[in-house]
Amino acid sequence: MDSHLLKYQAFLKTVELGSFTKAGKALFRSQSGISRMIDDLEREWGVVLLERGRSGVNLTSDGVHLLPFVRNVCEAQLRLREQVDELNGLHSGLIRIGTFSSAATHWLPRIVREFRKDYPGIDYEFLLGDYSEIENWLFEGRVDCGFLRLPVSPGLESRFLERDELVAVLPLEHTLARSGKEVPIAEMAKEPFMLLEKGDRSEISLLFEAHDLESRVCFTTWDDYAVMSMVENGLGVSILPRLILRRIPYRIAIRSLDVPAFRDIGLVYSQSRPLSPSARRFLDYVSYR
Repeated sequence: MDSHLLKYQAFLKTVELGSFTKAGKALFRSQSGISRMIDDLEREWGVVLLERGRSGVNLTSDGVHLLPFVRNVCEAQLRLREQVDELNGLHSGLIRIGTFSSAATHWLPRIVREFRKDYPGIDYEFLLGDYSEIENWLFEGRVDCGFLRLPVSPGLESRFLERDELVAVLPLEHTLARSGKEVPIAEMAKEPFMLLEKGDRSEISLLFEAHDLESRVCFTTWDDYAVMSMVENGLGVSILPRLILRRIPYRIAIRSLDVPAFRDIGLVYSQSRPLSPSARRFLDYVSYR
């Protein structure tokens, strides 16, 4: 790859991750190598792009001004590569996918396995995030497509994939677990609650709100395994999507709720950004999830 494009990518990744070290790991380069490439850009352009501090790096005003131009150059290079790939019959290419952890764990391996049988030369980049982060990546062109809760914001196109039930997660000896019946959501609201949430309100918070209930949240995280571990140790109860609960190692009880509770999941892409040939073809393989 052209050395200038490598420097541009180093700049974009450092801004995205807020750290030379993290950018180096993502690009398989040393921290010093990333720092040196940014220094080269600043020297060539006669500007300071990043402010270095103990907490990481931040864009300067010049960096903010130049960032979209650098991003456009990298995206143009990617589109050029994709057009060459199309001419070569999808023998190579890159698909960038935004995903939350349960889709990455339980769906993507099977989808990619089937896609690679027909297109072994295609590479993949998975970005893990919450719903709002994935939407932003789609609008920015950072990813080609992403798994999201439906409905999505205007400007995005979606393909419905699955209705995922939200279920009660309880310690094995909890009284609500021992009954073996559907768990009243009103009773869940009275218990110490482990909330799986980051950024925007989750479907779980919205579920309580829809039934005019306020949960007793005592632990909030975006780590679903941390929630399950807390529940296993008797620290509270939770509500989680059933997709997350496949093949888990935790000794917990899983029960349906007494009210309709679910999230609709779709594969989403931008209406304004044309999909690459490889990404368009990839969409046809999501049925293998």
